[in-house]
Amino acid sequence: MKLNKRIKLTMRGYGLLKEYCPGLIAAKVWAAAADALSPFVTIWFSACIINEIAGAGNVTRLGIYVLLTVIINFALSMIKNALNKVVDEKESGMWNYFPKIFADKQMSMDYADLEDQDIQKKKQKAQENLFMFGNGLGQLVWDTAGIVQVIVGIIASVSLTASLFVSHSGNALLDSWIWLPAGAVIVLIAGISTGKLRQRAGKAFDDWTVGTVWYNRAFMFYGHELYDDLSRAKDVRIYRQDRIADREMEKLNTHNKDDRQNIRKMSRDPALIVFIQGICNALCYAFVAAKAAMGAFAIGSIVQYAGALIKLVQSIGELVDANYENVIYTGHLEKLFEYLDIENGRHRGELVPDAGSNAEHRIEFKNVSFRYPGSDRYALKRVNALITSGKKQALVGANGAGKTTFVKLLCRLYDPEEGEILLDGKDIREYNYEEYLKLFAYVFQDFKLFSLSLGENIAAAAEYDLQKLEECISRACFEERYRTMSAGAETYLYKDIAEDGVMISGGEAQKIALARALYKDAPVMILDEPTAALDPIAEAQVYSDFDRIIRDKTAIYVSHRLSSCRFCDEIMVFDEGSIVQKGSHEELCKDMDGVYYGLWNAQARYYQNDDKQCY
Repeated sequence: MKLNKRIKLTMRGYGLLKEYCPGLIAAKVWAAAADALSPFVTIWFSACIINEIAGAGNVTRLGIYVLLTVIINFALSMIKNALNKVVDEKESGMWNYFPKIFADKQMSMDYADLEDQDIQKKKQKAQENLFMFGNGLGQLVWDTAGIVQVIVGIIASVSLTASLFVSHSGNALLDSWIWLPAGAVIVLIAGISTGKLRQRAGKAFDDWTVGTVWYNRAFMFYGHELYDDLSRAKDVRIYRQDRIADREMEKLNTHNKDDRQNIRKMSRDPALIVFIQGICNALCYAFVAAKAAMGAFAIGSIVQYAGALIKLVQSIGELVDANYENVIYTGHLEKLFEYLDIENGRHRGELVPDAGSNAEHRIEFKNVSFRYPGSDRYALKRVNALITSGKKQALVGANGAGKTTFVKLLCRLYDPEEGEILLDGKDIREYNYEEYLKLFAYVFQDFKLFSLSLGENIAAAAEYDLQKLEECISRACFEERYRTMSAGAETYLYKDIAEDGVMISGGEAQKIALARALYKDAPVMILDEPTAALDPIAEAQVYSDFDRIIRDKTAIYVSHRLSSCRFCDEIMVFDEGSIVQKGSHEELCKDMDGVYYGLWNAQARYYQNDDKQCY
């Protein structure tokens, strides 16, 4: 990767960190600068103090040097410690903010893209690089201090050693100009060689981690899914799935035994770095001592020149290392930005529909056909349907008949491949997407609740109207359980965050999900198997109170339980991606050759003691 591209990626990475972790990099830069300056302050004033003692021995000047050394180092130490406290706090929190980068991206993407395998691979690779090894943004954060220290170290070292090569000892050999390029070459060779050795050790680590990605991925899955996810705990124990994790551990141990070459490099190269630096330090001391012995400068300057040269060698080595690290993490940043730069292909209109709770709308499907990405089979084919305000419509049919696809298209999670969906006579793609979604409140069959308070779960917000909240709880038939919660709406669900959080059953969770949909107060309610987890008594209560629950809103009810559809104004029967029947329960039962009649009697016969059929 070219240098200019690496610089652009690095600066963009800093921009992302500034957005999600404000103040982290600024604090890290100033803390590193204070830390890097401190040893040079000590070197400079130590040389001044020794020279003064060996020379005039002026007590006043000695006192000033000592006082300045203490004050400046104390000030730098205080600045560094104060900033490091900020850095530690923000750096520990950055791992909580990094997932938000991916969450924000997913919220901005087309829903269809979330199921695209290539896109998911890009996301997974970016997440693995970041969260497994800290590559990319994490490495950029950690290397920032090193970059600052390298820059400060080189500038300060060159400033303190510049006079070494122009000071005259009276010896033609020692005063020769050749020592300036020779010293530069020695310093560069030592710095570059130690940097290269660090690179080799880093590459060995990278090569080793490439072979361990699968095992880390496996442990992330097994460690969470098998042990931390309580919903799977029963299966883990009954079927002893923990043995799978043990198997992966054995594979990792075998991999480490087979990859001893990289492991040796990781341990051997640091020792070589110390050896090279020792030789270079000895040469620096020899040259400085020789010039001092010939009277080129006072004895205290030996401390200044030798210390600065050693720091220069160290800084150049760190510069080479920093460049190598930059090559690595900009490569990972490039992968991250490839994912973050995926464009949203959805057509975004500008029309704003009336999303008020009493708004009346007319939604029409006109010859709509749709296939899921990568599939040759039509999930919907030439579907025509009309949804009008205030009506209660049920969608029924066998699994895979197209019911859920119908409501996904209605909610614009996908766009039709053929045909169009109209809202009040206009293509729904002409409406602002976020505003269009305000029309719908959806209770998904696979809904999710969060480890937050009951009120926050229902309102989907940190602030909520308690009176409205409790009314929705009552309408969702959850009031009896709600009254047993000592903290009321502030009661936390589950125990992930709060130790006194309550565990709720599947049926209770479904009622909370229904209350959440009611709280949104959207004009259209979509209920996908909203009573699947309820016991028969609770289910009967919901059905008997359905008019009170839904009131005058438009309702679309997706269900396999046909008995629950009798209260709907219209039933649409799906079969193999098409709507094959429409009508009320009584009307559909009259067609004894129809799909609905067969579905109804297939269920009803388990609840009848006589030969009575569809009624």
